Amino acid sequence: MENNKHSAVMDKNNSKEEIELVGLLNLIWESKWIIIATTSVFSIVAVIYSLSLPNIYESKALLSPVSGDIASNKSMGNVSSLANLAGINISNPASSNSIKALKKVKTISFFKDNILPNIFLPDLMAVKSWDPKTNTIYYDTDKFDNESQSFIKKPSAQQSFKEFNDIFHLSQDYDTGFVTISIKHQSPVISQQWTNLIVNQINEFFRINDKREAEAAMDFLNVQMAQTSYNEIKMVIAQILKNRMQQLTLIEANDFYIFSYLDPPMVMEEKIEPNRASISILGAIFGALLSILLVISREFIITKKD
Repeated sequence: MENNKHSAVMDKNNSKEEIELVGLLNLIWESKWIIIATTSVFSIVAVIYSLSLPNIYESKALLSPVSGDIASNKSMGNVSSLANLAGINISNPASSNSIKALKKVKTISFFKDNILPNIFLPDLMAVKSWDPKTNTIYYDTDKFDNESQSFIKKPSAQQSFKEFNDIFHLSQDYDTGFVTISIKHQSPVISQQWTNLIVNQINEFFRINDKREAEAAMDFLNVQMAQTSYNEIKMVIAQILKNRMQQLTLIEANDFYIFSYLDPPMVMEEKIEPNRASISILGAIFGALLSILLVISREFIITKKD
């Protein structure tokens, strides 16, 4: 008996849910023109908005770390024990230059000293549009005066760094050690040039640093050789000096001191952003959902008042 009552209640609830669902579908069908009109408006707005967005191009470079530390370790292996006995430390840094470079390239000091002096700042901070036919960049007149070639209010290095970080991307494959860097810009030419610039500057930065350190080490070793009277120590110092000279030769000879190209950056023909089709579809979906929600809310308010 109780089972029959329970079944009856369940059937009643199911019937009530079916009636409510049918009523909801009928309400949507009766308001179809409102929903269609609202969806159309949102679709048109989304299309207009997507067309107003500039094309963005991305230039990528695939890099391979140059293993200079391994060669240095091999060449110093013969004298490392003798050098330690003589009290001379010739050990290499714990981390390789390529690992340091991945951190250095994302710092404001690197941007300020190595990137900022080598770019035309309006290309970063005041771009309005790019003409692919003439390869001409047009600037926002509210930010940059073309006649005087000066900013209305010049951005600081920190503001420029923040903007640069938004378009600069770096990633590393930890299995292979390969590094990918990229720049996004309205001009594919600027994108390719700045990607090249980053690679060249990071190589040059560590080349200059290591050259300075090697020259300082040679000066120190020459002084130590002049001051010591032990032939064994002189032999060790002479071997280390020979190694430092070889190191200096490698520093000067290699164009790609930290990273070399596996795939250099290109001037891309196809944009990466925006995806106008997706924006238009999302606009239509949002318009349809919003209009259905408004229709249901209006009906609920009217029913509650009645």
